[in-house]
Amino acid sequence: MAKKRRYKSRRTLSRIPTLRSLITPLVLLSILWAAHTLNGCDNPQDQPIAQEGEYGNLMAVVTNPSVPSQFKSYTGMDLSFNSRCHIPNWVSWELTADETTGDVDRTNKFYNDPEIEGCPDSWDYSNSGYDRGHMAPAGDMKWDSKAMEETFFLSNICPQVKSLNTGSWKNLEEKCRLWAQIDRRIYIVCGPVIDDKPLELIGESKVWVPKRFFKVIIAPYSTPARGIGFIMPNGKVVGGMQACAVTIDEVERVTGHDFFASLPDDLENELESQCNFHQWSTMRK
Repeated sequence: MAKKRRYKSRRTLSRIPTLRSLITPLVLLSILWAAHTLNGCDNPQDQPIAQEGEYGNLMAVVTNPSVPSQFKSYTGMDLSFNSRCHIPNWVSWELTADETTGDVDRTNKFYNDPEIEGCPDSWDYSNSGYDRGHMAPAGDMKWDSKAMEETFFLSNICPQVKSLNTGSWKNLEEKCRLWAQIDRRIYIVCGPVIDDKPLELIGESKVWVPKRFFKVIIAPYSTPARGIGFIMPNGKVVGGMQACAVTIDEVERVTGHDFFASLPDDLENELESQCNFHQWSTMRK
């Protein structure tokens, strides 16, 4: 949800000299014709609502101030890591249509990130009964070998029940790649819902096993711009991903994080109040 911001007043032109004293009518007509030609659009609805990159850093997240947070920017993702729970608070990334068509092979080798305080080791998950669940999926980083490898840092991993990791969570990841192909680029943030108690703690590091996970997605440069959120239980998802669809506002309420704050307030409020899974699910390339 947009926070109240202060804006500097814009300078306006109070007076324009008459054109007649400066240029001839013929030159004026030439300028108007050139402007129409460069615009290339006869109707306002034919013009793009916003240029890509116009909205600043949409991967940025204002982290809930009540949780420990270490920030790190990787090749293809940013994240906030919780050294008390030994899992990320959130992971964010941009996904473009071109990035979904990469051919880098998946490595399947998990790593401790020595630059992250409290990052667990792979053996913390051994014989735990939980999958090493990616937040930013390896499948979104096939465009670069280093970006792919970094998704296997355990700073990007949470303990997930297999039925979630290989079921609705995976299905939503695949949907996101389809949506990126349709909309040219989307922005995604996901992570665990860290509340009062975990399902349990695993491994020597006592890694927190979350009860729920969230994912928020926006397509700010599509027409119309769209946003949606999801909250899934760490287990079998009854009814599939559509049963878990919520507004981004609801995810912010549950997590205490603030997403997509660089959007203009009116657009942020509009996208974060939407929960139209049918609109997303019926999009076609």
